[in-house]
Amino acid sequence: MTTLLALLAFAAITALLGILLAWLSSSSVALRFHLPRLRPLRTDTNLPAESQSGQDDEHIPVAATVNQPLSEQPTEQPIELLIEAVNAKLPQTQCAQCAYPGCRPYATAIVLENAPINQCPPGGDALISELADFLGKEIIALDAERGENKPPQVAVIDEPACIGCTLCILACPVDAIVGASRLMHTVISDQCTGCELCLPPCPVDCIELVAANIPLAQWRWPKPV
Repeated sequence: MTTLLALLAFAAITALLGILLAWLSSSSVALRFHLPRLRPLRTDTNLPAESQSGQDDEHIPVAATVNQPLSEQPTEQPIELLIEAVNAKLPQTQCAQCAYPGCRPYATAIVLENAPINQCPPGGDALISELADFLGKEIIALDAERGENKPPQVAVIDEPACIGCTLCILACPVDAIVGASRLMHTVISDQCTGCELCLPPCPVDCIELVAANIPLAQWRWPKPV
């Protein structure tokens, strides 16, 4: 009787093992069918780095260049690259005369065609011509309501008259004014963009704009219009 029970138990265990092995075998087959096919890395050193990454060359976006007209660039340009290219052409005064809070927001509006290219007085006609050539747009006159084009200038504080109110510090978009409450303020001329935003808040009118001293290494002939 004991021998019979042992044989039955052995047969049951053998059957269970067979079922388990069959299930594992079918699961491994299913796993093999569902695993994604990995594309091997291309190691041809003569190809550009983008091609070796495993991407299709025709789907790789080409960065917009600052000096290349838009009409000569690939048609599928990411908007961010175009915005950066346009922003690089703007004077970076952050003066907000264009009705936008800074140069990059204005560049974004230009690329999205929410603003014309003639709203930047610091850039003037030369910038309008450059943007028109780059974006393939018509050259138009500077919007007189935004202000007039002026030579480069910087702010200067009459330090003995300064009362240390810090209002000009808060107004400066490029942090070119240093000082503290009830202490004298001064302008870091190398950082000042001449945006004029510090003039209105000054309660004692101790700030004026003077012609900027452009270093010889940075001086350039004005671009023809």
